[in-house]
Amino acid sequence: MRTLYRSLLNVLPRLGVQVLNLGSGTAVLSRRGKRKRVSVGREADLVTRGGGRYAVTRVRPDTWVVARGRGDPGKNAWTNVRLGDTGAHLLYDAKASDERALQLAAAAYLCGHHVAGLLEKYEVNCVFDVGANAGQYGRRLRSLGYTGRIVSFEPTDEAFAKLEKAAENDPEWWVYPFALGREESSQSMHVGWATMNSLLPASDYGKDRYRRFARDRTEEIEIRRLDAVLDEALAGLTDPRPYLKMDTQGYDLEVFAGAGDRIKEFVGLQSEVAVLRLYEGSPPMNEAIAAYEDHGFGITGMYPVTREDTTGRVVEFDCVMMRADAVPG
Repeated sequence: MRTLYRSLLNVLPRLGVQVLNLGSGTAVLSRRGKRKRVSVGREADLVTRGGGRYAVTRVRPDTWVVARGRGDPGKNAWTNVRLGDTGAHLLYDAKASDERALQLAAAAYLCGHHVAGLLEKYEVNCVFDVGANAGQYGRRLRSLGYTGRIVSFEPTDEAFAKLEKAAENDPEWWVYPFALGREESSQSMHVGWATMNSLLPASDYGKDRYRRFARDRTEEIEIRRLDAVLDEALAGLTDPRPYLKMDTQGYDLEVFAGAGDRIKEFVGLQSEVAVLRLYEGSPPMNEAIAAYEDHGFGITGMYPVTREDTTGRVVEFDCVMMRADAVPG
C-alpha cells in the first residue's frame, strides 16, 4: 500500500517539481535544474545541481572537502595528512604535486608562521624589511596578523614604485628608496633580474642556473648605513623592539655590518644564507651564520628557499635567528 509520502513524490514531477529521493523519508525538491546525489559517507550526502564532477575527501569524522571538476564522483581527489596532534591537516593532490615545489611551498608557509609567532613572542614592534622589492614580505606579515611598524628599503626605481603602491594605505608601513650596506656611497646595481637584483655580479654557478643573469644592466643607487637611519625609523616608539629581515641577494652581511654596535638593539633577524653561491663575493652560509652568532643571535629555524631540480641540493636557506636573552620577562 502506497503511503501519502510516496504518492506525493510521484505526483510532484507532473506539477513541474523536480524530486531527488534520498531514501529514509528524505527528499530534495526543486523547481528548476536537476539535482544529483553524491555520497559523502554513511552520515551524509552531497546534493549538487547539474552534471558536473565532484570528488570528496574525508578529513575528520565530521569534516569533508568537496572538489569540483576533479576525477570521478565519489572518488578521493586529495591526499589527507594529519599533522601530528596539532589538529591541522595537509591536503594535496598527489597526482598533480611536484615533490620539489610542494617542499618549497610548505617551507615558505612554515617560515612565515614561525616568524609571525616569534614577532608576537618577542613583542617586536618594528620590522626592518631590507631588500623589500615590491613589498611581498610586508604584505605577508600583514596577512599573518602583524600590526606593528614595517620599515622597508628598496633602491631600484621600478621595484620601489610597486613597494610604494603596496604601502600607500598603511600608515605604519614606511618605505625608503635606498639600499643599506657597510658604507654610505653610490654604487651600480645589477637590475633586470626581477626579484634577484643585486649589488654583486652573478657567479658562474648563478649564470648556469638562471637565464635572467644574461640580461645584465645596471642602475645607480644610494647606499646608507643601518645605524644612520635607525633613529628615524624607530621614532615615536616608546620601547623599540626591532627585528631585521635581510634579503639582498648576497649582500646581507654588508647590511649587518652597517648596523655597527647598534645591532645589539635588534631582538632577532632573518637572513637568506647561501649553500651554493649565486653571486660573486657573497659569503658562504657558515661564514654568515658565524657572524650572526658572534653577535648573540641563535638559530630558531632554517627553511629552504630554492633547490636544484637535478640533485635536490639546497641552494639557499631562510635563516631565522633570535636573541635568547631578549624574550620579555
